Amino acid sequence: MKCCETNAGVSGCMTKAQSAQDNPVDEVLPLNKLIIYGVQHVCTFYAAAVIVPIILANALNLSRSDLLHLINADLFTCGIASLIQSVGIGKIGVRLPLLQGVTFTAMVPMVTIGVAAGGGIEGLREIYGAILIAGLFAFVAGKYFSKIVRFFPPVVMGSTILIVGLALLPIAANDIVGGQSPSIMQSSVNIRNIYYALGTFFLIVILQRVLRGFFSTIAVLLGLLLCSGIAMMLGDMKVHDYNALPWVAYTQPFYFGLPIFHIAPILSMTVVMIIAMIETSAGVYAIGSIVKRDIHAEDIASAIQADGLATVLGSILNSFP
Repeated sequence: MKCCETNAGVSGCMTKAQSAQDNPVDEVLPLNKLIIYGVQHVCTFYAAAVIVPIILANALNLSRSDLLHLINADLFTCGIASLIQSVGIGKIGVRLPLLQGVTFTAMVPMVTIGVAAGGGIEGLREIYGAILIAGLFAFVAGKYFSKIVRFFPPVVMGSTILIVGLALLPIAANDIVGGQSPSIMQSSVNIRNIYYALGTFFLIVILQRVLRGFFSTIAVLLGLLLCSGIAMMLGDMKVHDYNALPWVAYTQPFYFGLPIFHIAPILSMTVVMIIAMIETSAGVYAIGSIVKRDIHAEDIASAIQADGLATVLGSILNSFP
């Protein structure tokens, strides 16, 4: 039991679990709002989730069918990882509204590992071997890493979040111009794409400022839908080939073959996971501040262990850290 004091004095004693249950973040909203919020999260999350397999497939010269499988596996595994993190399994998972995606920190090391292995399927198998061991490392190291989080003050955590955001800017810019890679200068850019990107951005900001209540919170979804509708009416956005695709598909474990294990790729991916631990810690503290929930060392451990478990699943289900 822990006695909780306020400015007015002692407010009573409660356990951490009891205080968590009273937090509004644990409230279950009506189904219609849950669906709308969920769709907004998926729309916002989708581009970032698929850009890693797209860049990796291009770097390793994989076929279009291999790319489609990587995208499906990535989204499928990210969904499982989000459930592990937000709903939790035992002591694994921080139980906060965190949507799990592939860390961009792993992008360059994975490309390097795959190209050094000769690219293609062999390169992927070596990447997955490194991911599997690195995920196990993160899972085991999570509870120990949480004990040294106190040595990372808010300025370090805030700087980490800032760096992650800045690192995503080239990805967004690449998406806007329809480029092949964020690291390649584009020779020609369709100016209409710039208009759509800026228009969507400013529309979302305006909607957030003008609308009130629930509609203000789904401004991102409304902005995406409105601008997508304008693009379709002007003939700049088309949906095709969807009739040829199955409504339900599955991700086959070890689709590309069993992982290959080499020490150098494993060490480099382990370093990636250490960086990801710091990113996760910063993210958990940021979300905890937003939803007004105190974050403890065991919360960090739970979040990192969920990351580690999800990374192991990523290796098995053909996804990434």
